Amino acid sequence: MDARIVDRLRCPVCGEPLAEATAGTARALRCPRRHSFDVARQGYVNLLAGRAPHAGDTAEMVAARADFLAAGHYDVISAALAEAATEAVARVGAAAPGAGAYPLVVDAGAGTGRYLAAVLAALPDAVGLALDVSKPALRRAARAHSRAAAALADTWQRLPLADGSAAVLLNVFAPRNGAEFHRVLDPAGALLVVTPAGDHLAELVGALDLLRVDPAKSDRVAESLGGRFTPDGGTALRRELALTGPEVATLVGMGPSAWHTDPAGLAARVAALPEPVRVTVSVRLTVWRPAPG
Repeated sequence: MDARIVDRLRCPVCGEPLAEATAGTARALRCPRRHSFDVARQGYVNLLAGRAPHAGDTAEMVAARADFLAAGHYDVISAALAEAATEAVARVGAAAPGAGAYPLVVDAGAGTGRYLAAVLAALPDAVGLALDVSKPALRRAARAHSRAAAALADTWQRLPLADGSAAVLLNVFAPRNGAEFHRVLDPAGALLVVTPAGDHLAELVGALDLLRVDPAKSDRVAESLGGRFTPDGGTALRRELALTGPEVATLVGMGPSAWHTDPAGLAARVAALPEPVRVTVSVRLTVWRPAPG
């Protein structure tokens, strides 16, 4: 694991720094108090202080997401995140000269790590850390980019990171822990939050009886950040996709509706849709700055 990333990690039990240790072919991260966390052979490290409250996305959901994103359907989101992260890192470096060396980008709820990889590709001096509770997702995130690492962590709990260690936090369609995001983010850094707009995938919601976007989504995002952040601009991102039936099934299978959809019934409804299936991607990227204190 990249030493520049390990240097920012902290023991989830006691908060002490971690260092890499090896015993034969086994690898682990250990703190001075001898708490030890195994590095899986797939490359991610388990930094849970206890048992995970849930297993996260299934292997099938992760595979569907990997296929759909690899086709470039959500590249508009990747490009916008890369641009916003580049501006954020420049701001951190200007606020504290020298702090811009090896800036850390953390993706909380990273999934396959595709968005983190896109940001790192735009920031050649940065390193990245993917956090997720899904082991199938982390197996992919650990290989998403040569300057990225992946860790099993519950983002609702204390994050295994030093105070102020991240220049940028990515939060794409994922839960938000306002207190912890504020603690680990550099005071000059940025939290980049991507949320679905009301008409996101609207063509499929009615036709396939999918979960609807909460109309109070923006209010709930602000509430979750608990006054610890202030908005500093945002961008509406829209794109119309022309999908095949199998691509529609993959899109549904990668998201939260997969937990609530009968596969046989979904397949029948998807087969009834005329191709190409026109689908609107409609999301908002909001930049949040840490409030003082």
